[in-house]
Amino acid sequence: MFAIPESFVSKTISLAGEEGRTWIERLPSILTACEQYWNLTIGFPFDLSYNYVAPAICKNGTRVVVKVCLPNDELTEVEALRQFDGRGMVRLLEYNKDERVMLLERLWPGTLLSTVEDDEKATSIATSVMRQLWRPVPQEHPFPTVFDWGKGFACLRQHYTGGCGPFPPALLAEAETLFAELSASMTDLVLLHGDLHHENILIAERKPWLAIDPKGLVGEPAYETGALLRNQLSVVLKSSRPGRVMARRVDQLAEELGLDRTRVRGWGLAQAVLSVWWSIEDFGRLEDCDRDTLMCAELLAAIKV
Repeated sequence: MFAIPESFVSKTISLAGEEGRTWIERLPSILTACEQYWNLTIGFPFDLSYNYVAPAICKNGTRVVVKVCLPNDELTEVEALRQFDGRGMVRLLEYNKDERVMLLERLWPGTLLSTVEDDEKATSIATSVMRQLWRPVPQEHPFPTVFDWGKGFACLRQHYTGGCGPFPPALLAEAETLFAELSASMTDLVLLHGDLHHENILIAERKPWLAIDPKGLVGEPAYETGALLRNQLSVVLKSSRPGRVMARRVDQLAEELGLDRTRVRGWGLAQAVLSVWWSIEDFGRLEDCDRDTLMCAELLAAIKV
């Protein structure tokens, strides 16, 4: 009745174990309940990663998206969507807390920023979305902070019993130092998206471009640029002068957002290394894409500050 790709099933079980297997078994009944409760018809899912996300059409013809979240997901996304309230961001229409299902605005036509071949233009579009997003931090909130995410470095060292594993020692040491120093010197904290890259920015009707899938993170604006720097790396690595392309990205982000270039470069380097560790945590090994991310960190390390 509902399409549940085998690759998605395998990844879910790999990430969540028996809890993930049980959730997969319940997924058809969850989707059936969504169709009945919200009076809609669910279509074929999008290319899936960690959650089940599919387009749907309401009885009145309104296009929406149904997102069913894994049971072990912290789901700060819901509160982040409420805080952003459609400013630079997809709107949350309804939320079923018991089944952890979101009903979201459908961004139409939904073309990804990753399809924009001109990297300078794509970067400029991303900065325009960033400027709309950042909100004051609520007095009480469930969001992690940049400090919380930085604890990943301690986990990395513990996992490799104080060593570096597959990480180049000098690069890891620089990433650790930068993350600690930048975290300690942050000012003007705001609510960030937390994972704003080329496949989380889509063409929409309400606005030219809007973001999806916010993590919800408290930190300084310069932190937000890291995800963009380490994505669409084929554009950078296939260039005859990849270092120059990466340096241009850093300069453009700093200039268009009014940020300190040194902090943009530093956050980008530190986060690239940390993101590789998160991938190893999830999948237990170094993936091919992680090697590109490490190369990204090396390119950022080579930029003079």
